[in-house]
Amino acid sequence: MQEIWKVQKDNLFLWVPFIMAAGGALYFSIGFEPHIPFAFLISAILFGTMCLWRAPIIIRAILIFLFGFVYACAYTNTIDTPILKKNLRDVEIAGRVSDIDYTADKTRIYISVPANELNIDSSRHAVVRISVDTANQININDEVETTATLFTPSPADAPGGFDFARWSYFNKLTSTGYADDITITERAPNNLRSWIHNHTNAPLVDSLILGYKHTLPAAEREIWTSTGVGHVWSISGFHMTLIMGWLFAIFYFLFRLIPPIVKRIPAKHIAMCCAWGVLISYVLISGASVATLRAFLMATLICLAALLGRGAFSLRNVCLAFCILFLINPYYIMTAGFQLSFSAIFGLVWFWNCVNPKLPENKIPRYLTTAVLTAIVASIFTAPFIAVHFYSVPIYSIIGNLILLPLFSVIIMPLVIIGIFAAICGFAFPLHIADVAYNFTLSVAKFIAELPHATIQTPYISNMALCLIILGMMCVVLIRPLKIKMNYILGAIFILFGIITIVATPKPLFMATSDHELVAFVNDNEITFNKSRASNHYFTFDTWKHFAHIKTDTPNTRAKHKKGLYIFQSPKIKIAYMQKFSALQNNITKLCNDETVDYIVSYFDITAPNCESKILRDGFIIYENGKIIYQNYNRRWNIQH
Repeated sequence: MQEIWKVQKDNLFLWVPFIMAAGGALYFSIGFEPHIPFAFLISAILFGTMCLWRAPIIIRAILIFLFGFVYACAYTNTIDTPILKKNLRDVEIAGRVSDIDYTADKTRIYISVPANELNIDSSRHAVVRISVDTANQININDEVETTATLFTPSPADAPGGFDFARWSYFNKLTSTGYADDITITERAPNNLRSWIHNHTNAPLVDSLILGYKHTLPAAEREIWTSTGVGHVWSISGFHMTLIMGWLFAIFYFLFRLIPPIVKRIPAKHIAMCCAWGVLISYVLISGASVATLRAFLMATLICLAALLGRGAFSLRNVCLAFCILFLINPYYIMTAGFQLSFSAIFGLVWFWNCVNPKLPENKIPRYLTTAVLTAIVASIFTAPFIAVHFYSVPIYSIIGNLILLPLFSVIIMPLVIIGIFAAICGFAFPLHIADVAYNFTLSVAKFIAELPHATIQTPYISNMALCLIILGMMCVVLIRPLKIKMNYILGAIFILFGIITIVATPKPLFMATSDHELVAFVNDNEITFNKSRASNHYFTFDTWKHFAHIKTDTPNTRAKHKKGLYIFQSPKIKIAYMQKFSALQNNITKLCNDETVDYIVSYFDITAPNCESKILRDGFIIYENGKIIYQNYNRRWNIQH
């Protein structure tokens, strides 16, 4: 045992970001809002204590966990995003354009306005996202005004589902809405990002260089996701590697032509510093998303390691980047981009540094083997997170990455970058060639996506199951094995328990949104809704189908009702739901007196003292075992807070 501990002792730092993130994840997931006074002071004391006090390892781990929890709480209360209390119709707003998101069919304009103009008791500025059909050459920092309809961000429609209200709060978004037109009252000078967009007017430039994530049509995005290369459209390590590599090669070649400089300073050091400086500009014009920041931090650490003569690709560097991003914004750990980026990079660095497989000596077989192994490892380590966030796993992702990524690396990306400079000079030919190459690549991706069983829908993965799977992956990556491969044994045990938890999770029988506008009935592996469309709960249909283990591409079937009264009967429970006021008025007394009715759900708020125990409110799920789980709304990012 002492020998095992001695081997692991030098590896303990690698557990720090995961323990800290576990504390932050607990804060974001609990069902109440903890009120910790002087949270930043407490987090600073905890941080200093765990750094300076030579306490036992267990005590330090507890302190790190508490630091993650308290720091997440402090950060949440510090940003204090203004919250819209209710939907607003035809409200006049005037403010400054803080950001723009170009989509395939509409343009989303982010407008910063004084919060008090939206009847919000706050001295801060609120950011509202307005969708318009045409942007009329609106640029960032322009002063604009419009008449818009605004909506409050929707909370999660199921416990454990995507919480748009929480996402909006941490992205400092007060509301979403739409407007027919936006008038520019004062133009601002073009920033570099807007200037490039206006001069190129190319979706590929918007996606691959400027970081706009929704410029492609939904059908095309689905194809790229099905082939496992959807990460190409989120600027991350793939883009950073290409840009950094090209810049380094260019600067290295240029400085080798200047002997007086390279005689004093190695050309590779100068080239690396220059490439890193240009990379900062790329990060700024690309929007600086989570994946982009992670990749930039890794590139920075690699540059520093190379300049200092240290190993560039190591688990310690990845852990350091993890900790820095957590301190920048602890909510990053809950986002898909963060989880997918770090799961892939942890897996790859561990595989190539620790497993260190033998490769063929010949260059071509060596390259092919490296590409195949990289695709396999990245696919395995990201699969649980893809299943959690996207409800399905692409089966042919390895094939997609091996065939499609080289086309992007060698053809599309260079043409797009060259096309930017050519378009500025008035030549659009390179971008036209890039479009041709993209259409060819899309046709290949479509062929792969249409192969049998290209994607497999996964069952609902609870937070507990995901934590067990992550713990298993951590054991595999972070534990240093001796003769007995304890890392693989422990990893297999935790992952197995995670899979058992997924299988053992009960299926829902009845689901309702917080406003009870939409409900779902599940019976005999079929799901029916009280309506086939709901604009306020557009994504809820797929979420609930996923919870019920039903394919998300099935039609939204409406349940039958009798004059507005829905009755759901299962072997264990009987539920009555009423959406119309007439149905409520005509049936409430009868339902209260009916002993066979277990629960009453209504779109309208009901006060019935004689059957208060039957009435269910707020968003909830009733499971097969009779357990009712309510959605939490007593958090800092909810309207009720």
